[in-house]
Amino acid sequence: MNTFDPNLPGVPNGRYFALPFSREEAEIVLISVPWDVTTSYHDGTRMGPEAIIDASAQIDLFNTRVDEAWNIPIATLEEHEELPILNRTARNLAQKIIQSWEDGIDPRENGLSEVLDEVNLACARMNRIVYLQCSEQLRAGKLVGLVGGEHSVPYGHLQALGEHYGSFGILHIDAHADLREAYEGFTFSHASIMYNALRSIPAVTALTQVGVRDYCREEHLIIRSDPRIAFFPDESLNEDLYEGLTWREQCHRIMESLPEQVYISLDIDGLSPDLCPHTGTPVPGGLSFQQVDYLLYLLASSPVKIIGFDVCEVAPGENDPWDAIVGARILHKICCYSYLNNKK
Repeated sequence: MNTFDPNLPGVPNGRYFALPFSREEAEIVLISVPWDVTTSYHDGTRMGPEAIIDASAQIDLFNTRVDEAWNIPIATLEEHEELPILNRTARNLAQKIIQSWEDGIDPRENGLSEVLDEVNLACARMNRIVYLQCSEQLRAGKLVGLVGGEHSVPYGHLQALGEHYGSFGILHIDAHADLREAYEGFTFSHASIMYNALRSIPAVTALTQVGVRDYCREEHLIIRSDPRIAFFPDESLNEDLYEGLTWREQCHRIMESLPEQVYISLDIDGLSPDLCPHTGTPVPGGLSFQQVDYLLYLLASSPVKIIGFDVCEVAPGENDPWDAIVGARILHKICCYSYLNNKK
């Protein structure tokens, strides 16, 4: 840091925000998970981490709410060498499954049962890799953030956090509820991450969903019947704004539903699609960048403890870095506020 000047353009070094910190020096470690195996509409989220790294070198690391934000010790863990190969192989197989569904045929009735099993095994292997990476960093006393990749990738991180911290809640910002059971036959589908977390990780005792605006009847029934879920859909948030409830008041309602320890899971499509036009499944509506920024700042300033986070579903457009620029900026905000929160 003796030669690092935050007033100059970042010098790309393959790390998030072009920061020079080593893992040993860091308090926050960011882990890239290039994965888009189960993406059901547009793929490309596997390229999200690299695109965010590229875009992050160009953003100002100044934050009026966080002193010397540019000096927060954030390190980048090297991408696991197995993930790109595993993703490529499993994605080719998954596309056969997805195509079968789009042809109106259950793949298990189309001779594709073994193919589906192979995809599920690959996804389980990805989860194991993420779990081991996160567990190692948690044992070293680091705050861990994941950068996806599709929204299935935090499962291993959530497992590791449960073992390390005990019970916690999830603040889930997303256009989708992600409560489908094995969507399209994929046990670890991007549309199933919160279903799997609630079903299989006992440490997850609360799920607060914000900005959701695209979900099915089955998910609706789960939301209504599971007392662990607090639901703040996009429609209700906007109705309350129209009827005079301020965003600050709504943020406090959201935070009241959270327990003492909180994990932030942010799917970029929770934002308005003009901020993420190339994400896999964009949906009209959504939160503004400023709304998310303010909510995260209030959360960091509250009595809760932020124990980890992820930013997922950023997919760069061809010759269009906009999605990555937005993703890089929201990632830095989360890093800043999580650091601030953990220093209280």
